[in-house]
Parts: sequence; C-alpha cells; structure tokens
Amino acid sequence: MLNNCYSFILDDINIAALFGNEQVSEDTDNGDLTSYVSAFIEKEVGNDLKSLKKLDKLIEQMTENKMQLEEQVLTISSEIPKRIQSALKNAEESKQFLNQFLEQETHLFSSINSHLLTAQPWMEDLGAMINQIEEIERHLAYLKWISQIEELSDNIQQYLMTNNVPEAASTLVSMAELDIKLQESSCAHLLAFTRATVKFWHKILKDKLTSDFEEVLAQLHWPFITPPQSQTVGLSRPAGAPEIYSNLETLFCQLLKLQTSDELLTEPKQLPEKYCLPASPSVILPIQIMLTPLQKRFRYHFRGNRQTNVISKPEWYLAQVLMWIGNHTQFLDEKIQPILDKVGPSVNARLEFTRGLMMLVLEKLAADIPCLLYDDNLFCHLVDEVLLFERELHSLYGYPSTFANCMHILSEDTCFQRWLTVERKFALQKMDSMLSSEAAWISQYKDITDVDEMKVPDCAETFMTLLLVITDRYKNLPTASRKLQFLELQKDLVDDFRIRLTQVMKEETRASLGFRYCAILNAVNYISTVLADWADNVFFLQLQQAALEVFAENNTLSKLQLGQLASMESSVFDDMINLLERLKHDMLTRQVDHVFREVKDAAKLYKKERWLSLPSQSEQAVMSLSSSACPLLLTVRDRLLQLEEQLCFSLFTVFWQVLVEKLDMYIYQEVSKSGWRSGALMAKARVTRTALCFRSFLPIISTREGQLSSSLI
Repeated sequence: MLNNCYSFILDDINIAALFGNEQVSEDTDNGDLTSYVSAFIEKEVGNDLKSLKKLDKLIEQMTENKMQLEEQVLTISSEIPKRIQSALKNAEESKQFLNQFLEQETHLFSSINSHLLTAQPWMEDLGAMINQIEEIERHLAYLKWISQIEELSDNIQQYLMTNNVPEAASTLVSMAELDIKLQESSCAHLLAFTRATVKFWHKILKDKLTSDFEEVLAQLHWPFITPPQSQTVGLSRPAGAPEIYSNLETLFCQLLKLQTSDELLTEPKQLPEKYCLPASPSVILPIQIMLTPLQKRFRYHFRGNRQTNVISKPEWYLAQVLMWIGNHTQFLDEKIQPILDKVGPSVNARLEFTRGLMMLVLEKLAADIPCLLYDDNLFCHLVDEVLLFERELHSLYGYPSTFANCMHILSEDTCFQRWLTVERKFALQKMDSMLSSEAAWISQYKDITDVDEMKVPDCAETFMTLLLVITDRYKNLPTASRKLQFLELQKDLVDDFRIRLTQVMKEETRASLGFRYCAILNAVNYISTVLADWADNVFFLQLQQAALEVFAENNTLSKLQLGQLASMESSVFDDMINLLERLKHDMLTRQVDHVFREVKDAAKLYKKERWLSLPSQSEQAVMSLSSSACPLLLTVRDRLLQLEEQLCFSLFTVFWQVLVEKLDMYIYQEVSKSGWRSGALMAKARVTRTALCFRSFLPIISTREGQLSSSLI
C-alpha cells in the first residue's frame, strides 16, 4: 500500500510540474524527488502505525487530484492548437491588408505627382494673377487715402468759403487723425502729402482764429499788467460784454480743435536732457496765444542788453512772473475755466498758464546759472530767490511739484554740486560766527521759566535753526538721491559742530561745574533730543526708505543693518545721536566725579570722628546732626543748587541720581568703616543717625533734591 501511495504521489508531482506548480517545481529543482516524497509520507504518516489507517483516504484524495490534473491537461492540450491556428489566420489577414495599403499608397503617390506636374503651370499663372490683384488693391487703397485726404481738403475749403470755421476746424481734426493713423505706414510720399495738407490748412485756420482771438483779447485789454484790484476792464463788464465773452468762448473752442494738428506740426521747446525735466504735454493752443504778449515782454526786458536784465537781480524776473500769475488768476478761473469745463477734457486753465510762464523762467535760469556759478555770493543769492519763488508758486498758486520747476534746474549735476559746496561754506561760516558770539552760551529765554526748560544756549538753538532751514531748502528737490546728498551734508555739519563743542569743552575741563561747561552740556543734550524727534518725522522716514533702497543696491550695509533700517529700529541720525550721547555721558561723569571729590574732601573730618566718644541715642532727647557732617551736606547742597540752575531738568535728574548712588556707596562703605573698627553697635547707631540727618536736611535744600532722601537711606 505504501508503494501504491508512493507511486500516486510521484504521478501527482509530475503532473503538477507540467502546470508549473511553483512550490513543487522549486522543491524538485532544489532537491531529490525521492527525498521530497519521503518527507511527504513522513509528514502524513510518521512513525505512528495507527496513522496507516489514513492511507486509504490519502490514496483516494491523490487519485482524485490525479484525475483532475489529467482532465486539465487534456483540456489545455486541445485548446492551445485552436488558439495558435486563430492567431496565424489573423496574422495572414493583416499581411494581406498591409499589402493592399502599400499598393494603394504607391498608386496614390504616383497620381499626386502626376497631378502636381499638370497643375504647376496653372499655379504659376494663378500666383502671378494674385500678385497683380494685391498690387492693384494696394494702389486702390493708396488712391482711396489720397481721395479721402483730398475730399477733406475740399470740405475745409468749402467751409472756409462759406465762413463756417467751426466745421472747417472739425474737418481738420479728422485729417489730423488720418495723419496719426498713417504714422506706421511705409508710404513716405503719402505721409508727406498728408502732413503737407494738414500743415497747409492748419496754418490758414490758426492764423485766422489767432487773429480773431487776439482782437477779442485786445477788447478785454489782455494782458493784465496791473493787479486785479486796479483793472477796469477784463473782469469788469465793458460795453458789449456778453458779445465779447461769447466770441471769446467760440474762438477758444475752435482753437482747441486745432490742438491735435498743432501737436503734430509743432515740436515743443525742450531744455537739454541734463536737466531731467519730467515729460508733460504741450500747453493748449488758446493759452499759448494768450501767453504770447507776456512772452514778448519777458524776452524784451530780461534778455539782451536791457537795464532790467541784471544777472545779480534774479528777483526781478521771478517777481514779474509771480505778479503776472496773480494778475490773471481771477480771469482764468472765472472766464476761461468754465469754457474748458464745457468742452470736456480735464484741463486747468491756471495751471496751463503757469506752465507756459514757467518755461520762460527755466530757460532764463538755464542761461544765467553758468555765468554766476563760481561767484559764491551771486550764486547763493540766486538760490535763495529761486527757493522763495518756488515756495510762493506752490503755496499761493498750487503749482504741482510733479511738473517742471526750478528745482530741476538746480538739480543739474554741476549746479547741484556747486550748491552743496556753497551751502556747506556758508553753514560753516555761520557756525564760526555763532560760536564766537558773546551770547553764544547764553539762553535767549533765560528770563522765561516756562520756555527755558531745556536751558538751550544761543549757539545750539541757532545751529538747529540752521539745519531746519537747510531742510526746508532741499525738501522739494525732485529726486531722493539729491535729498540724500543734502542729508549727508546735514550729518557732516552736526558732526563738525559736535567736534567744535568737544574742543570748547576740553578748554573748560578744569571748571567742569562752570557756566560754559554746563551750557555745552545743555547744547549737546538739546541737539541729541531734536535729532531723535526728527528721526520720527515723515520726511526723514521717507529719506530712510530711500537710503535703504540705495544701500541694498550698492551692498554697502550688512543684512543686520539693512533689517534695522527696514524695521525702523534705527534712523538716519543714529550715528550722530550715539556720538552726542557718548559725549553727554562723558561730561556728566566728569561733573559727578568733580562733585564727588569735593564731597569726599568735606567728609574727612566726619570720617575721623570718634563715634564711641559721642553720647548714645538714649542719652539724646532730640536727634541732631553731627557738626563734622555739616561741611559734607553744605557741599552737596551748594553743588546741587548750582547745577540745578545751570543744567536742564533731564540732565540734572541724571546727575543727582548718579551722584546719590556714589554717595550711598561712599557713606556705607567708606565712612562707616572707621565706626566698625571702633565698635560695631555704636558705629551702626552713628551711621543710622547720620543717615537720618541727611534725610531731614536734604528736603530743605530744594524740592527736587528732596528725592535724594530715599536713595541715601
């Protein structure tokens, strides 16, 4: 039976191997088949003879498995040939289809080549015809443009013959728009013809309208040379005023229609690029005509050899321009602005008028500045007058700083560097005079308690006023880079003034409690305080942002410093403030040390006093101050009173707090040592009594010095 079982197992294994049973194939590949069978029987039967009863069931199971496997083998062996046959058939059919397609492709390729050869002459003829058609279309379009321009030209002529100027002006606008559309065309002759036609009719219409417009202005006595209060015509209502103002409005509107063609034909006057003037549109044509008589007057008086053209008197032509703006402002606002509002475009009549006059000023400045660039007095006078002119122009007449102005001329590189040099020179001269003045260290407000809290000496206040004036002078410069250069000048001046104060302070070192030394200290404190306030000013914050951008581009600062500037942790004046604070600290320390030495000298007798020989506390009815301590306290009192009068409150507060801290250490560490040597209990009592005397005596010195008591005890 075991042999039968063994044979069944072998048959099953062989059949399973045909199907690729992985486990069996791996085992048979890796070891002997007999060993595998033996292991299988050993596993199922083992050494237990009772397990032989399982052999019948095992044989049946193996028989069933064998039959199932044989059926599967038969099924698969019958299906595989059919599949192979089907695959071969499909491959044969695909091959036939492929051959058919190749034959069709060959036939089609030959047909296409034959057709192309046949159609080639037709294509050449058709291409030539298409080129001819396109050329004819271009010619036709060219002729249409010419016809359209000639039609517009004929219309303008007809309108002028019937004296219909408004329609003629409107037609000229259409012609100018055609000119603009043709700007990208390569037809040079067509462009030249169009531009010549526009120019021809523009000149005719402009001359006619200008003549009529000037007649109306003459009836209004334009321009107004006198102030508005003394004008009898123009703003008043002359005879026939409604008709005059109606004609004024009609002609003004017709001239506005010529604006497009005027901009095409007339190139606006431009100053050299070195002045970096901002781009701006041309002044509208009616205002240009209104400006003509004023431009003639300006050139007559302020050019050539006229007595009014004096290079040392820039205020003459600047004042004249301001007067003209003021004389015509009311008329422009009341009579011209309503016309512009009706027409539609957002144009400000007063601004256009001012822009036209400003070009005269800019041309005059550009011509005069090179002639006086190296005369410090004349150049400084010119800058002063220009700055006053700019201030009035912006504050009184609302001229925007975004338009071309005198600051652009002063910002030109050569002129600007000269301006910086002159500004520095005169500032240093002013510093010399303010420090050499007899009242340099005296406060202007010494007799006014409420005003004189800072006890600022005259030289410090004058210096900060100088810096403030410099700020006002350059704050309207058009570019941040120019403002930053002036800021560097201010910082250099602050540093120079600090050095001068340090030099004077060193001369007064032996008298560190003297009036001048205290005045210097007050000056240093005042300048530092003002600079710290300026650091939060919007103008200087904007300069800080501009400086941050410049430093970031040039990589001149570390990432930490850039971060501090960007987060507003530091300011543009931090370097100067730190130097001033260091100087202030050194001077205060020197004063404290001086007073402390005097106190120590006054306390020598008190230190040598034999405390054991003094009566005890219980023997005294009333606590009293030791006579040997009086010089010490009188010294403290006198110096505190002296410095309270000479130092500002904030400095005095710092002074007495530092002094008291040193006195605390001195009394408890130096004065008390002798007492401890004599006897601990008695010494402790004496020190306590002395401290109590300090506490009762110091409030008498001054209300402010009363704060010392809590620190001394």
